[in-house]
Amino acid sequence: MTVSSPAATPRFAALHVPDFRRYFLLGLLAMTADNIEHVISYWVIFLKFHSPALAGFAVISHWVPFLLFSVLAGALADRYDCRKLIQAGQVLFMIASAAWGLLFLTDTLQMWHAAAILIIHGFAGVIIAPASQLIVHDIVGPSQLTSGIRLNATGRYLAILLGPAIGGGMMLALGPAGGLLANVSLYLPFTVFLARTPHTGHRGHADRPRAELRFGLGETLAVLGVAQRDQRLVTMIVLGAATSFFVGNAFQAQMPEYAHDLGAGDAKIWYSILLAGNAAGAVLGAILLESLDVLRPSARSAIVCAGVWAVTLVLFPIARSYALAVTLLVLGGASNIAFTSMAQTLVQMCSPSDVRGRMVGLFNTAMLGLRAGSGVTVGVLGALIGIHWSLMLSAAAVVLVTIWLYARDARRPATA
Repeated sequence: MTVSSPAATPRFAALHVPDFRRYFLLGLLAMTADNIEHVISYWVIFLKFHSPALAGFAVISHWVPFLLFSVLAGALADRYDCRKLIQAGQVLFMIASAAWGLLFLTDTLQMWHAAAILIIHGFAGVIIAPASQLIVHDIVGPSQLTSGIRLNATGRYLAILLGPAIGGGMMLALGPAGGLLANVSLYLPFTVFLARTPHTGHRGHADRPRAELRFGLGETLAVLGVAQRDQRLVTMIVLGAATSFFVGNAFQAQMPEYAHDLGAGDAKIWYSILLAGNAAGAVLGAILLESLDVLRPSARSAIVCAGVWAVTLVLFPIARSYALAVTLLVLGGASNIAFTSMAQTLVQMCSPSDVRGRMVGLFNTAMLGLRAGSGVTVGVLGALIGIHWSLMLSAAAVVLVTIWLYARDARRPATA
């Protein structure tokens, strides 16, 4: 079950498209601004409130909107100009960053202010997600979609690496308030670019009637019904749901304790290295995949890469040295970007064009929204049995799911 693609694909194929180069670079700047905001705002929240509950709410407010509203956001992307949807999300990001800065500057931040801004930030993300994927499809076309999605995902990981370094520097140079107010300007170039690019996310469908805009369980069930017509869509949704619900990125929040338990040297320094290991692995993996063009998007390849990712996280909690732990995280990051980019490509390529945004939204519900559940499987369970055991068991559950999905897919004849 492989999506066909040209036999000879140039390295970093999507970057050969001028509009995608601009989209990628300016989008990277905007994603870096998003991570800068996280770095500065979370630090000030910690100093002011020392509230684990608020820290937990920051995670919930980020992922629950994806769980509840991704299909609606996909329906909006199907119906409206995706450039304007992304711009709306960018404006919400700017409002959030400016609000943090002004409240820090006036020293008037209260807990309800923080909760409200975190909610705004979460909704900005869910509005942007499906529209940004449809825009990539529009810019690069089906032939370079795998490269475009993989590079776009690489930009997110690069932003995770760049955000703490730049955000820390801005906080030292300008203070938390000044840093966040200056951060607003970093969203502007991408917002202006979107006003000028001709790509709307609806390539070849300018005259198509607008999709009916509905919201509720019925819409989700209708999209699921469409997904059932292609087993690859069902497989990718189940794979995204399993990896997200059982593990997600909840282990990142536990990194300080993993670093402490490894026990050697300065835990603070190693905490930073461990935290960056996964993102660095993803960037390295994307560079290798773009350079070598060895993995074409298929359901079985995505399942295998997800299984490899899960195996690295089964082994990571029992690592007894920093070198082994970092190596496992780098391998995990590389396999993670491989399976997520393949899954996103398959979802877009296999979706009927008239429901592509809603199908992407449904996949985002599984892949992103269900990360809220990983706070229970890794975090809450970790409080009961220890974070090492909770991550091992949660990752082992993903391994079992991938084995089942692979066996299920192997029973079906391969199709081009």
